[in-house]
Amino acid sequence: MSENATPPQGFDDLLAANQTFAATFTSGGFDGIAHRGVAVVTCMDSRIDPLRMLGLSPGDAKIFRNPGGRITSAALEALVLGVHLLNVQRILIVPHTRCAMTKYTEPELREKIGELAGQDASWQGFHVIADQNVALRQDVAAVRSHPLIPERVAVGGFLYDVDSGLLDRVV
Repeated sequence: MSENATPPQGFDDLLAANQTFAATFTSGGFDGIAHRGVAVVTCMDSRIDPLRMLGLSPGDAKIFRNPGGRITSAALEALVLGVHLLNVQRILIVPHTRCAMTKYTEPELREKIGELAGQDASWQGFHVIADQNVALRQDVAAVRSHPLIPERVAVGGFLYDVDSGLLDRVV
């Protein structure tokens, strides 16, 4: 399907693909523990394959995605649960290059979404990112200083390059 093509309506194509997937599914019975002790907070961008970019497999890590890969209250909740219940010992925070969340200011994005939605969007927050390195340092600090995440948990901030596939450690 081309970038501008209209997606199929409904879910029949996806359910058919799921039937094909399930026919050879071999990952049943996993216990839900992060067997490699890893959690990744990253963007919802489909160019990011968090497991493959780190040489991991299903069952190795916990993955949390949101626009921009930011440390939000929901991300912190997931990390606290991961650390205390799911064997998470290392946390990677991974935003990426050419992220849509870096292209607008908060007011610009609210205006654009409002125009596209045909209604006021001034009340919606989007966590836009003015400077990825500054935001990443703030996010790493938020995780490291969270009272329910012990100091023994390694926390790192990395920028993923969507054109090369490489991670660059920022903090």
